[in-house]
Amino acid sequence: MKIGIIAYQGSFEEHYLQLKRAFDKLSINGEITPVKIPKDLKDIDGVIIPGGESTTIGLVAKRLGILDELKEKITSGLPVMGTCAGAIMLAKEVSDAKVGKTSQPLIGAMNISIIRNYYGRQRESFEAIIDLSKIGKGKANVVFIRAPAITKVWGKAQSLAELNGVTVLAEENNILATTFHPELSDTTSIHEYFLHLVKG
Repeated sequence: MKIGIIAYQGSFEEHYLQLKRAFDKLSINGEITPVKIPKDLKDIDGVIIPGGESTTIGLVAKRLGILDELKEKITSGLPVMGTCAGAIMLAKEVSDAKVGKTSQPLIGAMNISIIRNYYGRQRESFEAIIDLSKIGKGKANVVFIRAPAITKVWGKAQSLAELNGVTVLAEENNILATTFHPELSDTTSIHEYFLHLVKG
């Protein structure tokens, strides 16, 4: 199994380490590769779009010609996990808590609505305990950094975990989106769940 991680900015190393732990826990012989240009998408079984600044990630991906190819592969069934800014990239509807609607480049493959900077600047980062029973796990302490919120899910998209009634983890077929940073959290549960998606 070969997993690619979009490597323009964001926590590539942390995702790499968390994926390795998840591979070990599930006894999977896995390979992890950085993805920057379209040819890096060849032969991967799944892809992770990490956090960072979603507008920057989108613009760089567009400039390097990978955005359209990523969208095509994801809509054709390539398993993807987007965390924080990565979740924003996957959403069909995005607005900002301060400025309203945005016109940033998106993959837009998932039936979710996201508000950027949902918790406001005062809560730049915080930790919270969420219930992961819908993915067969227990409670987990997870990290939010300038986090967005998934405010609406429709169609085949479904909410898998909430914080104070707001969706923080959602899934639609081959797509997984988290508004928190599973790579910085104490648990490999989210990465393990993603690997199960990849295995099919």
